[in-house]
Amino acid sequence: MNFSFPNGARAWLVLTHDATASLIAWYVAYWLRFNLSLPDEYMPSILATVLWVVPVQVAAFLGFGLYRGLWRFASLPDLKRILQAVGAAAVAIPVILILFRVQATVPRSVLILDPLLLVVFLGGSRIAYRAWKDRRFGALLDTTRPALVLGAGAAADALLREFSRTKSELRVIGLLDDSPAKQGRQIQGLPVLGPLGRLAQIAARIDVRDAILAIPSAPPTLRKRLVDECAALGINLLTVPSLNDIVRGRVSVASLRNIELDDLLGRPPVQLDNDGLHTFLAGKTVLVSGAGGSIGAELCRQIALFKPSRLLLFELGEFALYRIEQDFRRAFPQVPVICLIGDAKDPLRVGQIMREHLPAVVFHAAAYKHVPLMEENNALQALKNNVLGTWVMAKAARAAGVEKFVMVSTDKAVNPTNIMGASKRLAEMLCQALHAHTLPGSRKTAFISVRFGNVLGSSGSVIPKFQQQIEAGGPVTVTHPEITRYFMSIPEAAQLVLQAGLMGQGGEIYVLDMGEPVKIVDLARLMIRLSGKVEGEIGVEYTGLRPGEKLHEELLADGEASLPTPHPKLRVARAREADADNVALMLDWVSRTDTADDAEVRAMLREWLPEYQVGQLGAT
Repeated sequence: MNFSFPNGARAWLVLTHDATASLIAWYVAYWLRFNLSLPDEYMPSILATVLWVVPVQVAAFLGFGLYRGLWRFASLPDLKRILQAVGAAAVAIPVILILFRVQATVPRSVLILDPLLLVVFLGGSRIAYRAWKDRRFGALLDTTRPALVLGAGAAADALLREFSRTKSELRVIGLLDDSPAKQGRQIQGLPVLGPLGRLAQIAARIDVRDAILAIPSAPPTLRKRLVDECAALGINLLTVPSLNDIVRGRVSVASLRNIELDDLLGRPPVQLDNDGLHTFLAGKTVLVSGAGGSIGAELCRQIALFKPSRLLLFELGEFALYRIEQDFRRAFPQVPVICLIGDAKDPLRVGQIMREHLPAVVFHAAAYKHVPLMEENNALQALKNNVLGTWVMAKAARAAGVEKFVMVSTDKAVNPTNIMGASKRLAEMLCQALHAHTLPGSRKTAFISVRFGNVLGSSGSVIPKFQQQIEAGGPVTVTHPEITRYFMSIPEAAQLVLQAGLMGQGGEIYVLDMGEPVKIVDLARLMIRLSGKVEGEIGVEYTGLRPGEKLHEELLADGEASLPTPHPKLRVARAREADADNVALMLDWVSRTDTADDAEVRAMLREWLPEYQVGQLGAT
């Protein structure tokens, strides 16, 4: 039992009602026992025992939490608590009467009739009140879970209207809102019970375990506060979809979902040049390499919105390609899609695709990007895939007359300390050299690189790893207490890549505005709270920096500066010019070498990239 004392005048009134019902039930039990004619000699027994019975039963009511809920929303959980309380009191009363030697005659039938009558009085009064309020009967048999709506604006109103038309596992019993003008009022017949700051108090009083955040424009600070509070209270917090998704008609306001990291990191929506992108992509054949990856797949979805004549999905992994193909059949049936299996390093396959389909725009997202995996035992393969793959794709694109070739790069290419970052910096230099026409060929194709940091939920990121660790009960492992990373959502990254492709004239390295860096340990703690746990339940352990890992990533190299662009979230890095001879030597070595070990690869990288800082753990 967990004693819950009444909170507020109404709750004390309910307690008074229940105590009175206890008194009446004890008297009526005697009255029924003697066939509706109570002998006078039993009145002293009634008076002597009722002074024990009523306090015992009231104590049971308090112990089983009969005053956590509201009569207005009485349902099966309330009936269950009544049965538990009355049952416990029925067992305790004869024991107490014997133990304290109460001088009274109590027929055994009274001990049976009294709890039955009390259940009828307590349960009947509650269900009658709710039935009167709801103008319907059977309300006590409602099996839905009570919930609070946080926010009492237009989204909350639309949500309640949707709930009234459809079945849901949740039953809204009230709303909370910080506006004094709304408190005490009703929306769709449901009361605004108080401000958001009283969530803990109100939730305890009416015994809810679910809450719905119905403020699509809520700032991240408010969302974080509510996530923390709900996690501490054991409340499952859901949210309505984003305002952007609701306005575009992608989902209804009642399509509830869990709060996600994107909601808490404070990234404002990207403003795209939709007219420009429509001109750039509409009616054209567009190829995306690495189309089955997290970034590649989202690029495909964003491109599809601008109605290309054909979308070429180029992917090495069979299952990844199958998955994105099925996704497009469902979400974009009107977009002609061609699925192409192949390796970006295979010049015959890539050349065949380019000649046959003649894409106007190519987004090259195929890459190996997992730093620790590429750092040990796989250095040469990282170099071949990320550098040679870019060269093969770029050369074939130029030969086919592609208008723009956009290469997806990474912040790890800046002052690289690992193989993956160094390989992507070489790929950037390759695109620079191609556009500068230092290698043979036409200037027709514009080569553009786009550099950004980590994306939430991408394959190989810490997010899926943390989710698995939390589901397994922990601990969550973080390499260093001070390690930070830049983060953005996958849709945001893909949208900005498209915007850079539209704006680029060739030779640029675009740098995305990644906002403020986020401490990985803070991210881990946030995910623990989002899972409904607290850090005491799921521990955080530090494992030490991994090979090639930096404490803090950078978006510009030493000596680099950046120039603004018309788009507030895109800048152009003034990177060191690529040396044509150096690029040619690098390509020749990568093309011819098949057996170099990790040490030899690192030695060659130091020759090609003076900024490569091999093994500088903790570098900034």
